[in-house]
Amino acid sequence: MNDHAISPHPAGAPVILLVEDNPDDVLLTRRAVKKAGLQASLAVVGDGDAAVSYLQGDGPYADRQAFPVPALVLLDLKLPRRSGLEVLQWMRSRPVLALIPVVVLTSSAEDADIRQAYESGTNSYLQKPVAFNELVRMLGALDLYWFDINMTAPRAAARN
Repeated sequence: MNDHAISPHPAGAPVILLVEDNPDDVLLTRRAVKKAGLQASLAVVGDGDAAVSYLQGDGPYADRQAFPVPALVLLDLKLPRRSGLEVLQWMRSRPVLALIPVVVLTSSAEDADIRQAYESGTNSYLQKPVAFNELVRMLGALDLYWFDINMTAPRAAARN
């Protein structure tokens, strides 16, 4: 998987950071974003440490023109190197990143995972759908809610 790939998008469109280690899920999500007609680009990293590097703008992600601060993070829980919960807790402990909406998108429906995610500061918890069309519908709803309906903190507050 290419951890440095950002899908093309219209100028000024929001960036969604997908933190996902399963290449099949990444491919399905990319296809679903396209099919749902999201006016956002999708940046992908494959583990928790890479997510932290991207969000800090470190290493290969230092160029904020190429790797902008995301408007939304889609975060899997079960990740190599640093779990999704650890990434979420790290984000919420950083004032500059704490305001970025985080949606946990995972296959787990375990009560303990859901509780821990909300206690750690997630804005939403979604179970990955099995059917592709359901993923398209879910991503379309996320786009509508987070980018059209919901009012987030001013962008300047989320700069790194």
